[in-house]
Amino acid sequence: MSRKKTGLILLVFFILLAAGFFAFYNKEYQARPQRLSVLGQPGHRVDTFTFTDQSGQAITQQDLAGKIYVVEYFFTTCESICPKMNDNMAKIYATFRGNDQVKIMSHTVDPEVDSPAVLKAYSLKFDADPNQWHFVTGTKQRLYEMAVNSYLLALAEDSTNPKVMPDFIHTPNFVLVDGKGYIRGKGSYDGTNMADVNQLIGDMKLLLKEEAEDRN
Repeated sequence: MSRKKTGLILLVFFILLAAGFFAFYNKEYQARPQRLSVLGQPGHRVDTFTFTDQSGQAITQQDLAGKIYVVEYFFTTCESICPKMNDNMAKIYATFRGNDQVKIMSHTVDPEVDSPAVLKAYSLKFDADPNQWHFVTGTKQRLYEMAVNSYLLALAEDSTNPKVMPDFIHTPNFVLVDGKGYIRGKGSYDGTNMADVNQLIGDMKLLLKEEAEDRN
């Protein structure tokens, strides 16, 4: 066999080998869940907290460990963006209702008005299971600290001093948190925008697959 033919055979062999390798790699890559972005400074996680939900029960970050959850800030007497936000949050809830790996945390920004009893009455509008969809209250200082410093939902008036809190937080944004307390995906999703809400639902499904793979 001539050197030319031998060289041609080897070339074809290596082309087929490379094609087989890339086909295998692509199949394996596509089979893996996409990994969502991690937001915030490197190592940023949600801080510890203790709030009270609509059932009068304390809820802490430990109750959410290993779960993915969606965060929002609202108040029950709001007549502008909050009704639309919670109508859309109800669609997220309906998608994952009964899934113990998914929780929702709806924080009031008006704790002087929104007592556990008031939050309970409000939650009934959405047939919210208090074991999955938590409407929570606490001190205004701690609620706002979590929004600004943990969930990155609003900027403090003085960004160099995290102790300076906004007077009032009124944001339409939802935040996605993973089971280890990292903020994931887009960072903030506009809860009044159905395209953003649908993206959030899709990202939640991806995150559930990612965390299931990590557990295995």
